[in-house]
Amino acid sequence: MVSKKVKFTEMKDGDKEDYLLLKELEKSYISMTSDRIIEELKRQGTISLEGYQITRLEHGLQSGTRAFRDGADIDWIIGALLHDIGDGLAPQNHDRMSAEVIRPFVREEVSWVVEHHGIFQMIYYAHHYGWDKNARDKFKDNIYYKSCSDFCERWDQSCFDPNYKYEPIEFFEPMIRTVFKRKAYDPANIKSNQVFGLPRI
Repeated sequence: MVSKKVKFTEMKDGDKEDYLLLKELEKSYISMTSDRIIEELKRQGTISLEGYQITRLEHGLQSGTRAFRDGADIDWIIGALLHDIGDGLAPQNHDRMSAEVIRPFVREEVSWVVEHHGIFQMIYYAHHYGWDKNARDKFKDNIYYKSCSDFCERWDQSCFDPNYKYEPIEFFEPMIRTVFKRKAYDPANIKSNQVFGLPRI
């Protein structure tokens, strides 16, 4: 069966019929976002940054597992699991790319933390390169500063351990599907300018 296609070759020439067709076809594509996220996570188990004792997939699974075991809610768990999902295509700005993947579906606090975790992580290593390890200080007045600092300490920098027993990707799949089925940018999910913080342990 031949799929329908728009008539135009330049967007400015499209008519209402063309754009209604695209809108309808987009629904199916959007509904498969979870599948693409899961496949990208799996890919990080085979193609990954070298030098670490574990793969990027294992790092994400450890982060998500620690968040889950600390009693975090689903937004934090997905944020921890996917905080490095952008590494494959954007290693120099993976934090921002990862944040954009989750931003339409999780609360602002979580997407902000994922977006800025790269600069916050510099506290652990930047001085070895002659960089400013306190570069995060420019965000001192941000309401999410402590959440990001805590995230990095508890669920990121500690998750490179080949002996840590983490949950498999299948454990997280229902959570991924739940979050990415949400209506994009729904204010009830985004919860702008609200600090929940990480759960106490």
